[in-house]
Amino acid sequence: MTTRISNAPLAGLALVAGLFAADMARAEFTLNVLHTNDFHARFEPINKYDATCSAEEDAEGQCFGGSARLVTAVRQARAKAAHSILLDAGDQFQGSLFYTYYKGRAAAEFMTVLGYQAMTVGNHEFDDGPETLRAFIDRLDFPVLMANADLTRSPELSGVVRRSTVLEVGGEKIGIIGLTPQDNAELSSPGPTITFLDPVPVVKAELAKLQASGVNKIIVLSHSGYEVDRKIAQAVPDVDVIVGGHSHTLLGNMAGAKGPYPTMIGKTAIVQAFAYSKYLGDLEVTFDDAGTVLSAKGQPILLDASVPEDGAAKARIAELAKPLDEIRNKVVAQAHGAIDGAREICRFEECPMGDLLADAMLARVRDQGVDIALTNGGGLRASLPAGDVTMGDVLTVLPFQNTLSTFETQGAVILAALENGASQMEEGAGRFAQVAGLTYRVTPGAAVGARISDVMVSQNGAWVPLDPQARYGVVTNNYLRAGGDGYAMFQTGAENAYDYGPDLADVLAEYMTARTPVTPYTDSRITVVK
Repeated sequence: MTTRISNAPLAGLALVAGLFAADMARAEFTLNVLHTNDFHARFEPINKYDATCSAEEDAEGQCFGGSARLVTAVRQARAKAAHSILLDAGDQFQGSLFYTYYKGRAAAEFMTVLGYQAMTVGNHEFDDGPETLRAFIDRLDFPVLMANADLTRSPELSGVVRRSTVLEVGGEKIGIIGLTPQDNAELSSPGPTITFLDPVPVVKAELAKLQASGVNKIIVLSHSGYEVDRKIAQAVPDVDVIVGGHSHTLLGNMAGAKGPYPTMIGKTAIVQAFAYSKYLGDLEVTFDDAGTVLSAKGQPILLDASVPEDGAAKARIAELAKPLDEIRNKVVAQAHGAIDGAREICRFEECPMGDLLADAMLARVRDQGVDIALTNGGGLRASLPAGDVTMGDVLTVLPFQNTLSTFETQGAVILAALENGASQMEEGAGRFAQVAGLTYRVTPGAAVGARISDVMVSQNGAWVPLDPQARYGVVTNNYLRAGGDGYAMFQTGAENAYDYGPDLADVLAEYMTARTPVTPYTDSRITVVK
């Protein structure tokens, strides 16, 4: 008798194996996290200096970003992804005349057009107080988040700003937790009723609540800065993704990147996409059924001239730009005589425009423990006229949209900075240091390292010699703080730095408005030995 071995059990096993494999395939879930941060009202395209792109630069294909290009990029990215969400990590406010004129109205309009699904609160969202932030939120159709703030005494924001939210995408629940800078009270104008909290225990507590409700995929939307995000990832390993902002960090494999995209801390993927709409972040994350990240990969998308601008969005931006001429023509102060900012003076010696700007910078942050202001003569691009001074005049003097940067450093670093400022005087380089709260003598022909002498600092109403070992608070502009014009010592020697204060043009205009009429002056704070 021939014994037949039945194939039925094997067939059954094959069927079960196939179903099991199918279940495993269905259990994996891939999500593209599209993200922006630190937009700073750059609705119009920017140039390589992050300022508004001119018509000439546009014609040469040298423009980046802008809302019309972002609309196209988001549409293209969504079309390629099976499942996607669009998030913003804060600081939509401040940075161009669009914000000065429209406050949050233009931002709300374009965020709605783009279809954002959640946003966290940046420090600049508080620049005009909680009332302006509330008006902005009221125009949105998606949640605004901020878990590390006690809003119980804020009638404008209590019950309006959420700690977290849950998005349903492709049948999956995605928990989003929002964070704002813990030192917001020092960075902006939230008022006395809001208390800001350490993000780590807040994230732990909010994550536990989300997990208890059955959410196992967690994204922290953090306007806290790259280094704080790394600390959060180390302290709270159950966070899957941190979408960051505040530090304007570029991550990826391109020149100038500060780290990989994503930066992995354990199984937590950290991403950030620079600022000013120059990039759209696009992180592809694959989760298993338990919410564990199986893979995380991607790259910020550079929004250069190869990304076409959406026609409808471009037309709307042009329409919104028309009233800005009113701002450019607005008289902010009167001047008793022209305030000289000519390069032939400000790059070689103390000049009236340099004194006025440095004094304005120091006055703006003096109450933050800042002793010294230093700015580069090359940042002054024009003089102010006698008589009426318009905002357009101010913007002509300061066209670069540089922002105030504050930090602490030793006196030895200040000496090195002044030495750098004097290092190319014979060439008329823009690094020559215009100052406030400080006096110094410069001998251009002296040996390197010996050109600066007699440095005095104003403290408690008296002038005292600069102590190389003492610590001082410094305000400069973000260009110098980033090492521009040879000021690398402001990168390596700075502590407790904050680089994203108000625009220098706004600081100068407000200073002049409060003191109009302004008389041009110099006061021998810089002595050049000729």
